[in-house]
Amino acid sequence: MTPNDYKKKRPLSIFLGYFKRHWKLFAVDITCAVLIAAIDLAFPLVTRSALYDMLPGKMYQLFFTIMAAALGCYLLRAFLNYIVAYLGHTFGIRVEADIRADLFRHMQSMSFDFYDRNRTGQLMSRLTTDLFDLTELAHHGPEDLLTSVLTIVGALTVMVSIRWELALVVAAMIPVFLVVVMTMRRSMSRASRAAKEKTGHINQEIESSLSGIRTAKAFANEDVENARFTAANEVYKTSKREFHKAMGRFHSCTEFFLCSLNVVIIGIGGWFVMEGEMDYRDLLTFTLYIASFVSPMRKLSGFSEMFANGFAGLNRFVGIMRTEPTLQDQENAPDLRDVKGEIEVENVSFSYTPDVGVLSNVSLHVRPGETVAIVGPSGGGKTTLCQLIPRFYDVSGGSIRIDGQDIRDVTQKSIHESIGIVQQDVFLFADTVFENIRYGKPDATMEEVIEAAKKAEIYEDILAMPHGFDTYVGERGTLLSGGQKQRIAIARIFLKNPPILILDEATSALDSVTEAKIQRAFDALAVGRTTLIIAHRLSTIRAASRIISIADGVITESGTHEELLQTGGIYANLYQTQNANNWR
Repeated sequence: MTPNDYKKKRPLSIFLGYFKRHWKLFAVDITCAVLIAAIDLAFPLVTRSALYDMLPGKMYQLFFTIMAAALGCYLLRAFLNYIVAYLGHTFGIRVEADIRADLFRHMQSMSFDFYDRNRTGQLMSRLTTDLFDLTELAHHGPEDLLTSVLTIVGALTVMVSIRWELALVVAAMIPVFLVVVMTMRRSMSRASRAAKEKTGHINQEIESSLSGIRTAKAFANEDVENARFTAANEVYKTSKREFHKAMGRFHSCTEFFLCSLNVVIIGIGGWFVMEGEMDYRDLLTFTLYIASFVSPMRKLSGFSEMFANGFAGLNRFVGIMRTEPTLQDQENAPDLRDVKGEIEVENVSFSYTPDVGVLSNVSLHVRPGETVAIVGPSGGGKTTLCQLIPRFYDVSGGSIRIDGQDIRDVTQKSIHESIGIVQQDVFLFADTVFENIRYGKPDATMEEVIEAAKKAEIYEDILAMPHGFDTYVGERGTLLSGGQKQRIAIARIFLKNPPILILDEATSALDSVTEAKIQRAFDALAVGRTTLIIAHRLSTIRAASRIISIADGVITESGTHEELLQTGGIYANLYQTQNANNWR
């Protein structure tokens, strides 16, 4: 479903829609639960018959036969309970897994600005803890609701046949009970939503602290992180306080109501027995049915608590699913095919926030196969420009075209498939070297991965690792050196083999010898491909077809290395500064 579909439907309808995929499991669960309820309703009737007919009539053989049958029924009930517990929870987990899969898929479709606004820990909480209660709601919710209603109706029917006055008293108390339950449920729902938001807060603090543990140690700031964690942990300790208060009020009220029901019925029934209007055996049978009646009422109160917890997570899930990606493909947008690599940036302006501009009326034409280097001071807009070309963000003004097609008119996926990016901040997955390289082409063979590793000058390093290509790289590649991480990222691009390359400080973590090797590989890779190189180390871009300087969001100069040296602008100043530093 699209975000608009989620907006049109109520959360309950969305939730029940996930049942369809597993309706067979659901049907088995409900059928077994109904049979359990039927067995529970039958036993008081058997008891009444024994007290009225079998024992007074000395039908002992029939009595023990019925008792044996009852024992067999309870053996069947035990098996049915096993089925309900096993298959019912299996059903609930599958529903939860489907919801989580849709949520993750939707998060994958969200644009970069969504992740700029939302912290990872909060999103992890949406994917995990928020959905845990949905397993119980999916399993026990419909089951408890249906069996409770059937049991209550069945028990009331039999109670009417025994003594309608007592049955009327019981029936009159049901609406009062439901009003109490619904009133309490609303307060529990509000408290549960607040608790889940606070739980998401501690998740984001934990994620931040664990991700930055090396920085904390480097600055000897373990005490600072402990203080931050302690503060977040205190929030967590009190996060469910209001919910537990609401839950306590709820359980106290319902337990008083249900326990006092027995007292009221026995009191009134006892009065009928004293007046000779009711047999004590009927009162005993009636009290057995009160027990059968109270059990589903407790289930209904438990269902209310379960509903409050589950729906708090469901509403947070629906809230994300109703959020539309900022960047969307046009309806029936074509793919970008047979890319030659011509890039045209025309009067592009961009800002991350309305009050702070990053680029202003930038125009740039890159011919197919041309290598263009982009230099300039930090914060000038170099990386932002290179993030606009793959359409990670949309321009605020102007347009960007690839091979004459506006990138807003073609699918984002086809743009990303046509552009290979090596960033300064390399991200490696917590997996093997092989899988990290193959990420550039998920169906690549071992031979292709090896060839890409050789081109990236990382092959010999991999062979020297403990398990070769099967070596685990650690979280974000922490078990590798900075140069190794970048060369693995470069190997991905060799494997992907795109027509357009964007190299954002791609060799910044390499020593001079390795950088020279990689530069030769890049030169070979760039043949016939459009290449944009962001660089601070100007020695890596002298062979570029053209060099442009960006400062304060505008292109200040453009030309070859020799031409820019003669103009004496930003590039010449950067070049002279770096040469002077190299001679020191």
